[in-house]
Parts: sequence; C-alpha cells; structure tokens
Amino acid sequence: MDNANTGLGKVPEIITGNENDGDSGDYGDMSASDSDVQQALEVVFQSDNIHRRKSSLVPSNARPQNGRKHTNCFVHSLLDENNGIYVPSHNASYKGLAQERKVDKDPDGFLDAGHQSRLLTKKQIADMAFGIREFAKRLAHIRLKMNVQHVFLLAKAHDATLIANTREVAEWLLKRDQPYKVYVEDTLEHNKVFDAEGLLASDNSFEGRLKFWTSELCAKRPQAFDIVLALGGDGTVLYASWLFQRVVPPVLAFSLGSLGFLTKFDYDKFQSTLSGAFQEGITVSLRLRFEATVMRSQVHNGDSARDLVEQLIGEESEDNHTHKPDGTHNILNEVVVDRGPNPTMSTIELFGDDEHFTTVQADGICVSTPTGSTAYNLAAGGSLCHPDNPVILVTAICAHTLSFRPIILPDTIVLRAGVPYDARTSSWASFDGRERVELRPGDYVTISASRFPFPSVLPLERKSKDWVDSISRTLNWNSRQRQKSFKEWS
Repeated sequence: MDNANTGLGKVPEIITGNENDGDSGDYGDMSASDSDVQQALEVVFQSDNIHRRKSSLVPSNARPQNGRKHTNCFVHSLLDENNGIYVPSHNASYKGLAQERKVDKDPDGFLDAGHQSRLLTKKQIADMAFGIREFAKRLAHIRLKMNVQHVFLLAKAHDATLIANTREVAEWLLKRDQPYKVYVEDTLEHNKVFDAEGLLASDNSFEGRLKFWTSELCAKRPQAFDIVLALGGDGTVLYASWLFQRVVPPVLAFSLGSLGFLTKFDYDKFQSTLSGAFQEGITVSLRLRFEATVMRSQVHNGDSARDLVEQLIGEESEDNHTHKPDGTHNILNEVVVDRGPNPTMSTIELFGDDEHFTTVQADGICVSTPTGSTAYNLAAGGSLCHPDNPVILVTAICAHTLSFRPIILPDTIVLRAGVPYDARTSSWASFDGRERVELRPGDYVTISASRFPFPSVLPLERKSKDWVDSISRTLNWNSRQRQKSFKEWS
C-alpha cells in the first residue's frame, strides 16, 4: 500500500510492530526488525522534541538515542513523521509559555522517561491526544490484513468452563493449514481440564507450536504477538489491558461474560469469525487509555502545616523537589481514589493543569475514560459517554454535598488528585480495580492521556452503531413500552 499523505502536520508518530520470534523462554533480543514489525500500536515522540525542566537536563551523551528504524508497515505510513524542532518564542503569552511546561514536577526522571506521558509538555500532551484521535478515525475506515503467526489466548485460568473453551480454540488453531503458534497462560501447562499433554500427543505437528505465556513475557515482548483472543467478559479485556501496559496487540474479544460492552463477538461463531479475520482482515477501534502515576511526598507526612496546593501549583526551587514517582499504570476504564477501609470520608484536592479545581469531601472520586463511562463511573452517577469522545469524566463517589455534579473535561488536561497534609486519614488509589495502593497525606496521583492506546477489534458489519447497541442490549437504555396512538372517533 502506498504511503498516504494525511495532511496532519506535526502530530505524534504512530507505529505498528510485531516480533516473530515467539519463544517464550528467550528474552535476549527485545527489539523487532523491520520485516517483523507489523501490528501493535504505539505513539512515538521524537527524542529531540521532549523538553524537560532546567533542573532535569543531563548531558546529551548520557541519554540514549532513538535508534528505531523506519518500517514498511502501511499503518505506520498513514501519519507523517514529525521532524519539527522546537524554537522558543520570546513573545509568547503566559498561556503560551504554560503550554511548554512539563505537566508534572519530576525533575530527575526517576522512572523510564521514554514512556512517561507526564514528562511531556502540555502542548505535547494535546498534540498526542489529537494525533491518536485522528489516527483512530482513519483506522475506523480501514480493513487491516495481517499475516497472523502468533496468537495469544486469554481467559480466566480458574474458570473450568473457560479453560475448556480455551482448549477448543487452541486445538482449532493448531489444526489449521497455517502453522500458527498458539500461546496460552502458563498455569494451564499442567491443568487437567486443559490437558496440554493430551493435546500435544493427539498430533505430532502440534509440537513446538503450543507455547505458554507469562506476565513477564507480556511486559518485555508485547510485539511477539500478532493478535489477542480474549474469552470471557469485560473483565478479561481489562486484564488484557493490564498485561500489556505499553504496546497492545489488537484484541478480539468473544463474549462469554455477563454484560459485554467490550466483548464484540459471539463465541459460538468463533471459527467463522477467526477465519474471516485472518483472511479478510479486521477493523480496529483505537481506545485512548490514561496514564496514572503515584507521586509520593518526600517531606514528613505528619507536618500538617504544609500546603499541598502550594506545592503543586506554586513555583518549585531548583534544589527542592517535593515529590517523586512510585509506579505508573496505563488504564482503560478508570482511576479511583477513595477512603478505603477508613471509617471517615476522604478529603481530596483536585487539580487541573496549573489550577486548583476544588476540594472534594466524599467517599472518593472516579476519573474515567470514555470507555469506562459504563463501568464504575455509571454506578457513581456519571454520564454515559461514547468512547470516541475526547474527554475525561470526573465523578464524585457519595459526595457530602448536594452541588457536586459530575463534570466532563477535555482529554488534553492533566488531572492531579491528592491527599492534603491536614487530612484526617489516608486515601487509597486503584487502577482499573487493580494494584490498590495507599495515598498518605501529601501524596497524589497524576492522570493524563497515555501514549499507548488500546486497539479493540470491531465487527465489520455493525461497527458504526456498535456502542449504542451495547448500551441498549446490556443496560436496557431508554427501554419502555411504546405509547399507544389515539383512536379517532366520529
């Protein structure tokens, strides 16, 4: 396919990648060659276009250079490469200067600065979110034909029914003329229901093609897989997002759960579905994820005289840095900060960019993606939101006030939810319902758009109305008996 000129100008570069070396026991070479790169999605910023605070600058020879090579992937060619070099404007307004500041105060880059969205400037965050949306629009009208070789199977390993379904799909794939390599969870290697030994013994050609994945393999080599087949409900899809924290292969989800907002395909038709997907191609819906980073206060937590608001929106001296990062997560549904096991309500300071929005006194606060609007956000009284909307949904959980209404903010904003130093108790943060961590007084969570979107495979025949069908089917949205018409009498 010829390269397409999108006319988007300086937007984030989006690549696709796939490593065909699928041996789960070999972690030696983590980089993919040009011919191997194929289908996982990642937003890439040029290294010379990231601006850090003065105190975080290091010698250029100490920073690794971006050695990624260009690929021939047709998805990669949909966006122009951003070769722009930043030139500071001496006549910029205060607002313009604010756009060039980092969205968070982390001068030393304690974690891998190459994939931390909060280490970008406000303008880069906005450009990135815009670029993902534009790319998602283009993907919605493109059928991607993949050379599938490595298939990742995901299901609940403790559900006997789903284990049997996993075995059925794995056996069907292994019997195809195409020599697929099928990956199942390593806990199934000695599972009696899955019976890996019996499956391998049934056909000599299966030897070496049935492999077992681990969370370590997902984290280190996500591009080793061409496609993810999720068997279960929405929780299984969220687990796929959790396993692949950075690059995510396209996820084709079969509905075997309770509701199914994210599971688009009927499991009873999996054979025809997979045959069509592998031979005719797939359509991908690109879901923006959020990146959430826990920031720990470096000052004494018992000092209630300190002011979190002043620390986060005030000027920070070059030699006095108040917080440091302690773990980053990419989430598909929501970040929740709540009171946890404490008997009293939480006090949470909410910030947007360089402004202090409000002080929340409630059981907690839910910051949701559009995809997660039908999950915890809905249960807390938030709005339903189509996943294509470029927004962040903020909903209080049992607020102790009559006037806290749910608010919808642009996805280019950077939110921070923190526990003030004078709070009675600590709060707790969770990410897509996982990795629950305590936020002590002075700690906060930074939430911003992620550079690693989540590609969900859509049915070709109903992709345009899929979301409305989902809320109508699962929530009975606007469902009532139709009003009877009048019968005229003469």
